[in-house]
Amino acid sequence: MTVSLDCEILYPDSDGLPMADNTLQFRWIVLIKENLELLFANQPDVFVAGDLLWYPVQGHPEIRVAPDALVAFGRPKGERGSYKQWEEENIAPQVVFEILSPGNRLAEMSKKQQFYDDYGVEEYYIYNPERNDLHGLWRSEEGLRGIENLQNWTSPRLGIRFVLTASTLEIYRPDGRPFLSFLELEQRGEAERQRAEQERQRAEQERRRAQQADQRAERERQRADEERRQAEQERQRAQQERQRAERLAAQLRALGIDPES
Repeated sequence: MTVSLDCEILYPDSDGLPMADNTLQFRWIVLIKENLELLFANQPDVFVAGDLLWYPVQGHPEIRVAPDALVAFGRPKGERGSYKQWEEENIAPQVVFEILSPGNRLAEMSKKQQFYDDYGVEEYYIYNPERNDLHGLWRSEEGLRGIENLQNWTSPRLGIRFVLTASTLEIYRPDGRPFLSFLELEQRGEAERQRAEQERQRAEQERRRAQQADQRAERERQRADEERRQAEQERQRAQQERQRAERLAAQLRALGIDPES
């Protein structure tokens, strides 16, 4: 009966609201979502999404929220129109992010916090890029509770580290690499390609220099061999001359002529 009733219930894939109110908010949503995807790219059972409607309760499409970014451990990667928790082995997203804009209201954010508390989120991070203000909550026995000091805080689930500087939020992967935008990744990749090309050219130059040195050494060896051959020929000619002189001296002595006189 539940299944037949659920088939008649519409769970929209969109709430009709924009993903972001401005370019700054959009940039941060994309930065966090895409870097999380990169971070877990080799783990098939970690699902990452941005601005995806999450329906935690079957039969209640009115109970929903669309986190700016969410991470669900224990769920396979793949395309989804929405995150229907009862179709996901009833696994709630463990980590969610919200990027604030001037349009966000305190009542709205309080309602979201209560939603995440009620439906099992383990870590909840809120960043206001215009004010450079970061807040975080994580689950204790009493539910979601605020993290007192987020400076250099490492997410228990994600392993990423948060550093709030005077002007911006920096996020670092477990290996110490920072979260980067597509543009920064492309620029860094291009710089790496240029460095690799320079290293290749230097290696080629070293190879050519080594080859030229080998050729010079070979020419020197050949010259040395030629000089040894010439010296040997001179030695043989000298020996032949000495032998001829000795034979001539012997012939003169046989004729009674002193070859020294």
